[in-house]
Amino acid sequence: MTTLSPLGAATGDLARQVTGTVLVPGDPALADGTAAFNTAWPVRPIAVVAAADEADVAAAVRWAAARRLPVAVQATGHGLVAPVEDAVLVTTSRLSHVRVDPVSRTARVGAGVRWAQVIEAAAPHGLAPLNGSTSHVGVAGYTLGGGLGLMARRYGFAADHVRRLRLVTADGAIREVDATTDPELFWAVRGGKGDFGIVTEIEFGLVPVTTLYGGGVYFPGQAAAEVLHAYRQWVETLPEDTTTSVGLLRLPPDPALPEPLRGRFVVHLRYAHLGSAEEGAALLAPMRSAAPRLIDSVGEMPYTAVDSIYMDPTDPMPCHDRGTALSALPAEAVDRLLAVAGPGADVPVAMVDIRHMGGALARPAAVPNAVAGRDAAFSVYALGVLLGPAAGAVPAAVGAVIDAVAPWSSGSLINFLGPADRERVRSLWPEADLARLLAAKRRVDPYGIFTTGHSIG
Repeated sequence: MTTLSPLGAATGDLARQVTGTVLVPGDPALADGTAAFNTAWPVRPIAVVAAADEADVAAAVRWAAARRLPVAVQATGHGLVAPVEDAVLVTTSRLSHVRVDPVSRTARVGAGVRWAQVIEAAAPHGLAPLNGSTSHVGVAGYTLGGGLGLMARRYGFAADHVRRLRLVTADGAIREVDATTDPELFWAVRGGKGDFGIVTEIEFGLVPVTTLYGGGVYFPGQAAAEVLHAYRQWVETLPEDTTTSVGLLRLPPDPALPEPLRGRFVVHLRYAHLGSAEEGAALLAPMRSAAPRLIDSVGEMPYTAVDSIYMDPTDPMPCHDRGTALSALPAEAVDRLLAVAGPGADVPVAMVDIRHMGGALARPAAVPNAVAGRDAAFSVYALGVLLGPAAGAVPAAVGAVIDAVAPWSSGSLINFLGPADRERVRSLWPEADLARLLAAKRRVDPYGIFTTGHSIG
């Protein structure tokens, strides 16, 4: 006979308070309830509440807060950056409603919605959201961390376009938060991420975009130096309507990949231009001639096809990642990156991603928010897969990439930070902004139950 602990027995009371599902250790469905995109981190909660609605989220938070238990939240599973242990995990994937208002050019979505759903719902109205490199990612975590997307230089961060939030705070209250009802909390949540409660619904602006001139250009890895040096100079000539990045990719011998890319080290230029095909082609011409091309897929495309620009993987895997933001990308920085992650480096780094920032990203939002990293000129992000005999070498190799560009570091974007302790998370903001964030945190979460993931305290 199994004897339940007092806490284990109490989960029966939790189950009676929600209409969704409560899973506990030993439940056969627990693995599905805790599944995340990055499988490197252990997820061993005391209980999982698969919320059926906003009221379930509030009930789960009240139950946990009464016992001073930490609360973690998961929507699509892409935001995991640390272990989840001895916590109540609230999953919001069932909060999946999407409502588009074509007159106000806004969308209202539940916390479990992925960007693909918003793209599909907005497209018939000639509108598009400010999603990132893959529509497989959830709206909530991406947006609360800022959201650096495919049209970022023209429209800024996704968080800049948030109009309203519904948020469950540590007291279990459901709050409507906007610039009028609670301006300080509204400021903090948009950029401070999940420290202040569980967002159950977001309303945000859409943009009038139906097509763009975009895609990817793949170059052979041995041309990495030519491509990266050309890239750092080329981006200085681009208008705000053009958002780009370049990646150093060590690709697996996957039959699903195009034959020229399988098992190769390649350089991948990603390009998204809001303008005519003629203008887009003219702007891209210098990079098309920078080196021989393996694949060139850039052309006019419907916005619904934007996943083809990055071609990000969608299958879960164990990863280690880190990121930083740069004030500049001089020739020396490129050379140092190539020394530790270029074609001559035998390292288990699957990707180094360099994103060009500036433009609207550098300007304050119409309603100011706590998004960090606005002054950055570039974002650099490195990732390694923790599989195979080289898995143990991945963290050091990824760290070496970030260390290589440390002389030009200007903080980081929280969504690209990777695993980080509290001190490093706090370092993202200037002293005055951090003080505002901490004041908001103390007000709505005085006992610190929302401290999993990227937490300021």
